This record gives sequence, structure tokens and C-alpha cells, in this order.
Amino acid sequence: MSPTATALAIRLAVPDEYGIVGRLTEDAYVSSYSELSAAYLRSLRDVAARAALGDIWVALETDVIVGSVWVPRAGAHLSEVARDGELDFRQLAVAPTARGRGVGEALTRHVIALAAERRAERVVMNSGPEMTGAHALYAKLGFRRLHEREQSVEVEPGVFLELLAFGLDIAPAETSDA
Repeated sequence: MSPTATALAIRLAVPDEYGIVGRLTEDAYVSSYSELSAAYLRSLRDVAARAALGDIWVALETDVIVGSVWVPRAGAHLSEVARDGELDFRQLAVAPTARGRGVGEALTRHVIALAAERRAERVVMNSGPEMTGAHALYAKLGFRRLHEREQSVEVEPGVFLELLAFGLDIAPAETSDA
């Protein structure tokens, strides 16, 4: 966390918070991408649909949600970038007003800890080329580009997005034999 960051709490989102998380995710993406379709923005706001497929973790500063990340449940994947033995995550979002305070780093470290607890060998994710701030964070944490997994995906008919792939090899969490 940066020296200017306040204490963050990270926990699972509850259904009553899905609207807040959806608006935060939309705001974060709109501030980073120049052109997003109405359909994609709707999908960013649809946190209930994401929660049906995985867990939505939120970061809070003084009881205010300032970031979120989507992680699959144990044994599942959210994207094609993930392989067996890997944990992927999607839609890491930090409120534009909370950027630079360590929120994205705290959420990413939380995902890494979850992966270790689940005995995953690697954490992976895709990111758009415009997300240079996120790429710097991933590099700082030791992620490396996985060029062989990068691809262009059709997000809507006739609309393609180049996705970069990143991975971090991790050691599983120690378990006690008590």
C-alpha cells in the first residue's frame, strides 16, 4: 500500500452492494477506455450475473467501497486465459477518485493470497492495452506477460479487443499437518 493509503478492508460483496459495485466498475472502465459500447457498460454494471459465476471482492476505505475484483470459485475459471492449476481474475476496478492509494495493489495481493490458499500454481489475467497503470502494478508485483496466451476477442459483433495476458507464478500456502 502506498504511504498515503488509508486502511483498507477487503471482503465479499453482499447483494445489496451490487449496484454500487456495478457503478464503480463502469466508472473505472470509462475513465480508462476511450470507447465502450452500451452493451459492454451494461455488462460491467451487472454484478449479479458475475456473482452467479464467481465471487465479487470489495475493498473499503472507512466503509466506502473503493474497488472490486471478480474471482472464480475454487476449481472454476472465468476466462479462456486460465488453465488447470491457475486462478484467474477479471474486472479489477478502482474508483477513479481512489486511484493512487494502493487499492488495486491490495485487491491484487488478495487474489494472490486466495490463489495460494487454493494451492494454485499461477495467477493469470487479461488486460486491455490501454490499462497501462494496471500493467505497471502487475509488473511491480512480479507478473510477466504471457505472449502465447494473448488474443483478439470479439466482444460484440464486429467489435474486437486486443487482450494482453499476464501471469504470476506462486508458491501454495503452507498447510499445517496438525
